[in-house]
Amino acid sequence: AIAGGRTAVRNALYMAALSAVRWNPVIKAHYTRIVATGRPKKIALVACMRHLLTILNAIIKTASPWKTA
Repeated sequence: AIAGGRTAVRNALYMAALSAVRWNPVIKAHYTRIVATGRPKKIALVACMRHLLTILNAIIKTASPWKTA
């Protein structure tokens, strides 16, 4: 179970991470790397939520669009 933080933000990040794991190559690679080490899939998804959040914060901070490299 995931607990802590604001529920609305957590729910939005969860759904965004689910989509990103499927379609975003950067997040997908992060997810598969974590699962390959033997971590549970839910833990890997929560790690992707955090990774996505740091990417979004960097985009807001620099006021620049998403760049994969």
